[in-house]
Order: sequence, then C-alpha cells, then structure tokens
Amino acid sequence: MATEAHEAQAEIRGIGHSVRRKEDARFIRGRGNYIDDIHLPGMLHMSILRSSFAHAKINGVDSSRAAAIPGVIAVVTGDLMAQHNLAWMPTMSGDTQAVLATDKVRFQGQEVAAVVATDPYVARDAVDLIDVDYDALGVVISPQQAKAADAPLIRDEKEGQTDNHIYHWESGDADATDRAFADADRVVSLDTFYPRSHPAPLETCGCIADVDPATGQATIYMTSQAPHAIRTVFALVAGLPEENIRIVSPDLGGGFGNKVPVYPGYVVATAASLLLGHPVKWIEDRSENLISTGFARDFHMHGELALKDDGTMLGLRTSLLADEGAFHADAQPSKFKVGLFQVVTGSYDLPAAHVVADGYYTNKAPGGVAYRCSFRVTEASYMIERLVQNAAYELGMDPADLRKKNFIRKEQFPYETPTGFVYDSGDYHGAMELALEKIGYADLRKEQEQKRAEGKLWGIGLASFTEAVGAGPHKDYDILGLKMNDGAELRIHPTGKGILKISSKTQGQGHETTFAQIVAEEIGIQPEDIKVQHGDTDNTPYGLGTYASRSTPTVGAATAMVSRRVIEKARKIAAHLLEVSEEDVEFTRPTFSVRGAPDKAVTIQDVAFAAYTNFPDGMESGLEASYYYDPPNLTFPFGTYAVAVEVDRETGVWEVTKMVAVDDCGVRINPMIVEGQIHGGLTEGYGIAAMEQITFDEAGNCIGSTFIDYLLPTAVETPRFELGETVTPSPHHPIGAKGVGESATVGSPAAYVNAVIDALWPLGVRNIDMPLTSAKVWEAIEAAEAPA
Repeated sequence: MATEAHEAQAEIRGIGHSVRRKEDARFIRGRGNYIDDIHLPGMLHMSILRSSFAHAKINGVDSSRAAAIPGVIAVVTGDLMAQHNLAWMPTMSGDTQAVLATDKVRFQGQEVAAVVATDPYVARDAVDLIDVDYDALGVVISPQQAKAADAPLIRDEKEGQTDNHIYHWESGDADATDRAFADADRVVSLDTFYPRSHPAPLETCGCIADVDPATGQATIYMTSQAPHAIRTVFALVAGLPEENIRIVSPDLGGGFGNKVPVYPGYVVATAASLLLGHPVKWIEDRSENLISTGFARDFHMHGELALKDDGTMLGLRTSLLADEGAFHADAQPSKFKVGLFQVVTGSYDLPAAHVVADGYYTNKAPGGVAYRCSFRVTEASYMIERLVQNAAYELGMDPADLRKKNFIRKEQFPYETPTGFVYDSGDYHGAMELALEKIGYADLRKEQEQKRAEGKLWGIGLASFTEAVGAGPHKDYDILGLKMNDGAELRIHPTGKGILKISSKTQGQGHETTFAQIVAEEIGIQPEDIKVQHGDTDNTPYGLGTYASRSTPTVGAATAMVSRRVIEKARKIAAHLLEVSEEDVEFTRPTFSVRGAPDKAVTIQDVAFAAYTNFPDGMESGLEASYYYDPPNLTFPFGTYAVAVEVDRETGVWEVTKMVAVDDCGVRINPMIVEGQIHGGLTEGYGIAAMEQITFDEAGNCIGSTFIDYLLPTAVETPRFELGETVTPSPHHPIGAKGVGESATVGSPAAYVNAVIDALWPLGVRNIDMPLTSAKVWEAIEAAEAPA
C-alpha cells in the first residue's frame, strides 16, 4: 500500500558498477556443475575410434575383438548409423558431414566407430581393438593444393561435386575499386597467412544423452554455447519431435566458439542411448578436441591498398583462400560465406573496396568458429592493419600519422563502408590519441633512436581496429534459416525478488551478474535479488546462443526491453495503489511517485506484492513479461593498441616491454568484468603472436594435437597490460551501449598481433607470419642485415 515517506534506498548497483561475480561463489569452491560431474543411473560410457589417416578408403571395419571384451555393450559403426539414416548430418554452413565414416575418411581424427561400455576405461581399451582396413589416398593440406587440376577429389560422395571448390563470394564494388587504383600514386601489397589456431577451452566437449524408451523424451546434457539451435538441428537429424528434446548446457569450462557446432559424438551418443535404452556419456580427451573440433583462422590472404603520395587512402582490394577442412562446417551466418570479413576496411575512410573469397575442401578437420571475436573479424582486422603499417613505412610516414589522416571522423557517423556496413558511432582519433598519450609515444620515439644508436633492436608498434559484432538483424543474419534473434523472460515474485531467463549461454563472461545488473538498472531491484537462468531449452526462451560477441547486444538488449515491459505494467499497478491516473505516476528506480507530490510513493517491491494481492480489476495478476529482440544493426566497438618490443639480436627472442590497450565498447555494464575480458583477449593475442599454431605434415598428420606441441601462454610468459578506455554510446542501442561486457568485443587479439608485427617491421622483420618464434625472427633479422 502507498506510504507517505520511505527510508533512503541503498544505491542500486546497475550499469557501471563493478559488482563481484555471483557465479564465483560456487566456482572458487569447486562447486561448479560441469558435464563430467553429472552421473545418471544406469549410465554407460562411449569412446570414439578416430582415423589415423587424413584421406583413405575404408574397405571394412571388424569390431569382433572389441565386442568380445567384458563390459562392452555395443560397437557402433557407420554402417549401423546408415541403417537408421544417421550416417550424415547437416553442418552449420548448410553442408553435410559424416557422423561415422562409411565410404572413406577425409581427415586425421575423423570419427569411424564408437564403443559403448559399462566403464570409460573399458570403452577406450576396446576402441583400440577395432580393426579398420584402409587404402591410403592422396592428401590435400592447403587451398592451393586443393585448387590444382590434379588434386584428389575429397567430397566425391556429393552429387555434382567435381573439384574441391566450395564457394566464391564477393563484397564491395569492383569497378569503383578499379577506378580508385587507376588514380593512385602508389599501391602497397601484402601476401600473408593467418594460420590455423584452436580455441582450446579448459573443458573439452562432451555430452550425456538420456533417451527414455517409454516416453521418447530425450534429455541431452551437452557442452553447448547454443543449446536451442542444437535442439532444432537434433530434431532435423534424428527425426525426434522437437518438443521431446531437452538440451541442458551446465557450467562450461570455456568455449570461445569451440562449443557452438554439432559434433558427431553428440549424435552417436544420442543414437546409442535411443537404441540401448540407457544414458550414454561421451567426453573427449584433449587430443580429440585439438585434432577434430572447430578451429579458427586458416586464411591465405592477399591485399592491395591504393594511396596518394600524401598518404590519402583511395581503395582496397583483398582476396583470400579459405581452408574449410573436409566438410564446410563454419559456424557463421548463412549469407556470409567468410563471416563478416568485409569489415576489412577497418577504421578508415576508404572510398572504394572489393573483397573476393574462395573456399576449398582440404584433408583437415572442419568447422571454422568465431574464436574470441565475431565471425572472421579477427582475420579482417589483421589484414587491413598489416597493409596500413606497410604503407606507412613505404611512404616514410609515422604509422600514427597515416592512421589519423585516414580515420573516419566523428562527424561522419553514421558511416556506410564501401562493403555495406553502417557504423553507428565512433571516435577513432580519440582512442588513438589516448593510446599515444598513455604509452608516451613521442618520448618512446626518442628513446627508440637512442637505443638504435646503441645497436639495440627496439621497436614501437600500433594497431587500430573496428569490429562488427552483435549479429544480428533478421533480414541478413541467420544460421540454417534460424534468425539470429534472442529473447529474455522476466518474472518478479511477490516478495520483490526476480528471475530472468535468457536464451544465451554463459561460458565464463559473467552473465549471471551482468544481466542481473541490466535488470537492476531498469527496475531498481538489486542484482543479487535477480536470479539469471540459462542453458536449459525447457526453461529459457528460444535464441541462437552465445558466440561471436553477440550476447549483450542481443540478449542484453532483450533484457533491457523486457524490463521496460515489466515497468509498464508496474506503473499501472502503482497508479492503482496511489489512487491516481497512470499519467500522474513517475518512476525513479526503485520508486513510483505521484507527479508533483514525491512523498506519496510506493516501491517496486510494494508493486510486486500488489501484482499478486491487490491489482486493478480487469488486469491479469502477476508481474512478468517476455521479449524477443531483433537488432536494428550490428554494433561496432573499436580501439587502438600500442606496444614497445625489444629483440635480442643474438637469439631472436622478443619481449614486449610496454603495452597499452585502449578499447571503446560503449557504456560498460560491469567495468571489472570488462577489464578481465580485455586481459583475456590480450593474452590470447599474445599466444597467437608468439606460440599458438596447428600445422600439418605432407601426409595430413596434425602437428599440434597435444599441449606439448600446441603451446598456450601462461602467467609466466604473458606481458603486463595497461588499459585505457573511451566511451562512445551507440545512438541506436536500447541500453545505450555497444557490445558491453561481451567476451571478445574488448581485448582484440588481432590488434595485439598487429602491434607486435608493426614494432618488428623497422628491425628488418617484414612480411613475417605467425607465430613469431624466436628462430623465425632471428632468421628475418639476419637476412635483413646481410650484405647486399
């Protein structure tokens, strides 16, 4: 009921507050609930036999020795899956992928058979006893090999597929770009390779499939960043009614895009549970994860930048060959064959641009994913900044001056790029100036001259970036026809506490905290009083999930909008309690008051109780709403990074002596969490620059299938970072922010890599590709300093 006065309310810790993560209370005590923590009655265990060949015909599979092992319940082969029409499944890119190989294997590590047993160790031992008769075939390990006239045909089972080419894709205006190049005084070109890397989450992929033979209800516990989309795909693959499929994604030990696709192991475990009538658990080991699950990068790129002698940029041409592996399984919007690579124009006011891309099958694992950024934006950022830094040195200009000369100016926003993006807002000059100020750029240049005079190798590097995140508007963004919109449901209980159900799935970003803060900002209920529920398709709204820096721009916006719907109803109830018209009620969180009489007021808690006990005649009881958000546009975070790098001339060992990262992601929901995510992105950038790479020998053997070969940075190697920020809110975003709090929206790995390479350029390290090993750097410097 209405009161004349209320005690002073505690400050609402909404957007902008560094609230401690609610999730951490259970995580730091070892109380997280991960896939391997789940045990069901009667549960069986599955292990997968993987091909040791990269390309080979299968003449036969003999499972008799494995089936004879005590404790083995079943051996599943491709032929058995084919009998149930489950030998092939659709991929996220609309291709098909073998669940268990029947005709031949197409990459090392491909799934060939599976053993289901009473014990996980029995299953693994039995897998080794399956005998497969292979005939080795020719191997293709690069798109250049794949396009050769005499290349072995990898996808010979596809009707009409006569070569290894998958797609041709273009963006921009070829004619306008040709005219720009004709007017140029100088053309700077670059050939570069962004090598294959792996998200390598702490927790590998796995699932527990539990299909009830009596009811047909399938409950599948799964390491998934996109449980709703996977439920739909499962219904299409397995032929199960979608209402009988429940996907539960418990706590995830990281994802970084790796846990978006549907992997064959999920399908086989579900089929085995359906056939055997028992829950079936499958957890892959580290080598399986590295050798066969969704990778990142693997783009061979050529770029050309047309300029005037004064440094004015006129046009950009880029072409690339994408190594898609044995099946086209990229997790990305259907319309864009190479993700959002057309953001390659970056932060620059380029009058013309043209992008050409071709994808090829190779004998490597499939599944390019949005690793620590939106779809292929990292590769695009890497390409343009490498070109810009090369142009600066060829023109004899300071790299900072060339960038500032060509940045899109604040007054030009909203700005349409020549490849069709509409950047909503930005202050690229402001981010650059802050980065230069924080690193002491002018003084560093003087110090650099002094160190060079002393014979030391010491460089300074810069990189700027603009990313396209938050997919996306339904007219352009879908996966397998599923529009990339997301939802939120909010219910406020009679006692004034609430539950928010969201369609995205946290993988470590802190959604249980930050999304509660959005509700707190809109409604005035403290974030600890808002429970955030996610990862269960039976108990959350439909959505496309968490990846590609899209959770907060989509689900965060849905949360803000659903909160406003709740407030609309709450205002009507407040008017009823205050005995005034709705138009006379003002809301200043967490209080509804009478216009002109602020002492006559009720709190949101008063209204919540009344929603179930004293609501107006003709109104439904309760205080809840749902909202599905269709973004009007992507969001475009940006920033500038600066580094100082010293190189030991005798060994090639390089060290980052100072690093400044200035990011602008708009208004930050939780600054503490955002800073943590920036550190994560920078660490990943350092790892890619210094050590992370998956390679293949001529036979298609994966080099990098363990953490002995695939190196990850630790706290020992990772440099210290100094952070800065600018804040440029988007005028079109419902919560006045662009990508706030999202894992890869801040902390750009590509910008870090580019800044390091920029620093090495004057030292004689020219068009070097990652990883920048000490041996590679030493060889480049030796070659540069050798007598002509």
